Amino acid sequence: MTQTRDPASRVPPSNARHGPADSRIQLDNTHRRWFNRNLGLWRSRRQYYFPDDEVLRLDMLLRVEAYGPVPGQDARYHFSWWTEADHGFYESKPEYTREGSMDCVLTGHQLLRSAGFHDSEPHRSQIRQVDEHELVFESRYKQWDVLEHMRLIDQDRHRSRSIYSWHDGRLDLVENHHEIRLEGAGSLLPSPD
Repeated sequence: MTQTRDPASRVPPSNARHGPADSRIQLDNTHRRWFNRNLGLWRSRRQYYFPDDEVLRLDMLLRVEAYGPVPGQDARYHFSWWTEADHGFYESKPEYTREGSMDCVLTGHQLLRSAGFHDSEPHRSQIRQVDEHELVFESRYKQWDVLEHMRLIDQDRHRSRSIYSWHDGRLDLVENHHEIRLEGAGSLLPSPD
C-alpha cells in the first residue's frame, strides 16, 4: 500500500523559513531593482491591432523617473509620455490622448497607478516576475482586463512590450511596442509629500 504524505508535513525550502516581512523585503528589492533598470527616456514605436482588422502605428516618447526614497515608504515612480509622430493615429482614434503622466507606488507584488495610459482613473496592477528581465502586469479597471508583458533586452538598451486588452470579456486591442533607450536615469525627483 502506498502512503501519501500530507503536504503540510513537507520541509519548506530554505528561503521559505523566513517570515512574511522577510519575503516582502526580498520581493520589494527584486521588483525595485527591475523598475530602476527602466529609468530614463525611451522612444516607443507602437503598433495597435483593433478588432476590425485596423492596424495603426504611433511613435511615443516615455520618461520613467524615481522619487527620492522616504524611510518607511514604498518605492515611487513618475511616468510621463507624449507623441513623437502620430502617423494619422489620432484621426482614426480621437479618444486617445496625445500625452499624459501618472505616479506609481510599487508595493510588494502590486503597482498602484494614479491613472492609466488611456484614462484618468487610478488602478492597481498585479505583478508576476518571469525572470530577471521580464515582468507581467495584470490590471482590471472599469470593464477592461489588461495583460502586459514587459521585457528588458540587450543589457537594458531595448524593451519589448506586448499588451492584450479585453473589454467586457472580448479581446478588443493588441499592442506591440519596441522601445529604445535614449537617455539613462536622471536625478531623483523630490518626494511629492
